[in-house]
Amino acid sequence: MPSPMTAPALKEPQKISIRRIRRSQLPADTIQLSRFLIGKVVVHELPAGRVSGRIVETEAYPPGDPAGHHFRGPTPRIKSMYLAPGHVYVFFNYGAHFMLNVVSEPPETAAAILIRALEPLEGIEIMQRHRKSAELLDLTRGPGRLAQALQIDRRHDGVDLCENETLWLGEINRPVSPIGKSVRIGITRAAGKLLRFFERGNPYVSGPKRLLHPSSKPRKTRGRSAPSSKKSTR
Repeated sequence: MPSPMTAPALKEPQKISIRRIRRSQLPADTIQLSRFLIGKVVVHELPAGRVSGRIVETEAYPPGDPAGHHFRGPTPRIKSMYLAPGHVYVFFNYGAHFMLNVVSEPPETAAAILIRALEPLEGIEIMQRHRKSAELLDLTRGPGRLAQALQIDRRHDGVDLCENETLWLGEINRPVSPIGKSVRIGITRAAGKLLRFFERGNPYVSGPKRLLHPSSKPRKTRGRSAPSSKKSTR
């Protein structure tokens, strides 16, 4: 298996042993779960074959977060955020990108974690067709790209990643490099909170390079937001 510091070769292993994650393994706290998910694997069993990617970047949107989609209370669009931890919340960002979130608190308490980037593991050629690109580093680097590569959309909103047969969460025998943290990307509310987590040194992590440096400090935002990384849980 390739080092986290380098992009994988095009030729991938025939089969990777991925163990399913049980709900009982998930920390019962949004921030803790956001860190726990680094190094875990999202698997989608498609008619063309299995695609999977190792999570290398997340953003936490805990209860009461002003940057969250849930801040103003329940709406039909975010009903999946009130399910048990491990369920999927999918939203359509800027009318252009679907984004995969993992519900993170006990039922009836809305909160979620945006999966910002994956390191491709299986089904690389399938992902390249979905993305219409052969650029390995850009297949799943960023929430919109990874959803397109794995073919995740609103049909998957509310799916249980701990029970579903086709879209599920797993783990592999591979150590996780030190985890860094920074401010979240592309938000204007609660912009100074260090709630973005990522595997240091992994080339598939998205976002500005300044946020990857251990000594980087939160910088004031002026109301701008990046099209591919808008706040995750509104």
